[in-house]
Amino acid sequence: MSRIVDEFMAKIIAKNPGEVEYHQAVKEVAEVVLPFVEENPKYKKAKILERIAEPERVIMFRVPWVNDIGEIQINRGFRIEMNSAIGPYKGGLRFHPTVYLGILKFLAFEQVFKNSLTTLPMGGGKGGSDFDPKGKSDDEVMRFCQSFMAELSRHIGPDTDVPAGDIGVGGREIGYMFGMYKKLRNEFTGVLTGKGLEWGGSLIRPEATGYGTVYFAEHMLGTRGDSFKGKTVLVSGSGNVAQYATEKVNQLGGKVVTLSDSSGFIYDPDGIDAEKLEFVMHLKNVKRGRIKEYADKYGCQFIEGKRPWGIKADVALPCATQNEVNAEEAKVMMQNGVYCIAEGANMPSTNDAIDIYLEHKILYGPGKAANAGGVSVSGLEMSQNSLRLQWTREEVDERLFKIMSDIHDTCVKFGKDGDFINYVRGANIGGFVKVADAMLAQGVV
Repeated sequence: MSRIVDEFMAKIIAKNPGEVEYHQAVKEVAEVVLPFVEENPKYKKAKILERIAEPERVIMFRVPWVNDIGEIQINRGFRIEMNSAIGPYKGGLRFHPTVYLGILKFLAFEQVFKNSLTTLPMGGGKGGSDFDPKGKSDDEVMRFCQSFMAELSRHIGPDTDVPAGDIGVGGREIGYMFGMYKKLRNEFTGVLTGKGLEWGGSLIRPEATGYGTVYFAEHMLGTRGDSFKGKTVLVSGSGNVAQYATEKVNQLGGKVVTLSDSSGFIYDPDGIDAEKLEFVMHLKNVKRGRIKEYADKYGCQFIEGKRPWGIKADVALPCATQNEVNAEEAKVMMQNGVYCIAEGANMPSTNDAIDIYLEHKILYGPGKAANAGGVSVSGLEMSQNSLRLQWTREEVDERLFKIMSDIHDTCVKFGKDGDFINYVRGANIGGFVKVADAMLAQGVV
């Protein structure tokens, strides 16, 4: 089997040179799905995994804009339309200096499986730009977003491709892009998700990824007759996902003791309660400050240039970015008693770290399952837009909880091995089967 995976990956690497994040994402899936394909010749004959690993369409374009002092700036824009077998392309837009083709292809590939797991009719896509909104004025962000959408608008639509936000793309950016799309197309449609409540957005959307990650972790704990009550929890990041994961852990009786940003992490052994979390939300969402200011205000430790995985805890929720947990950090977590990990970020654990989780047989929820709450509520926003309705907060939260429960059930169905549930296997095969069967039914297209 190892030879088959190696041969498959050699072709992927040769066709996609230098795209290391994409190679990593495909390998993580291939190691699980290829043995399943070997046992199911219909998928092997139709070369389903090979076809999923090749984007249906890659769009790359120039984004010129003018800054506040009249200088012309040039960025690069992307949209990866990965797979539309079960619905229109769906996935976020990321604005960050690190964005390049390899990162967006990894994210789009993951999105195919994640969207399949949600039970909603959504294909997989991802996009963005190497534009950095940090330090830019609102007017500069608006001019960039309008230029970006001037090209992207040709390729998206409510029944074709429905982008959302991601790192660097929040309500402000979605608003500017939606306004430009509406002007260019003369249509008020649900072409973007993450919109403001007054103009087609959904309640619970900001909270969805963080809440969903915690709901998934609670279901994992439930398989061992356990819960968040009384648990010490490590959370990385301090943006949207980390904030609402912390809020939901608090509601379920757990205690979050860490948050982080690119400068380092804070350790508050007393826990980040509702009042402290409100300070974090103002600091990050309004003031756009650094997490060290939390330590200065509340007199706790700030550890510069480090990540929080060395702190003793029961549960870890990586909610920052890709590859933020390496093998050494995974070993330290195992030594320090962490036995449940649910990923709020996309691919935050390296493949070597995942091997260590599986070796120790802990409860490990990979991002394509654990953080699917965000795109799930994006899918619910699409439904509300199509119906010209807005559901209540309780209705959306109830639907989110049910979707995360269904994703967990799928992972258990395909991942149960005796007393151990291999959520990596469960998520990858569960996501693959739905897309693969749709592709078989639709022929070689």
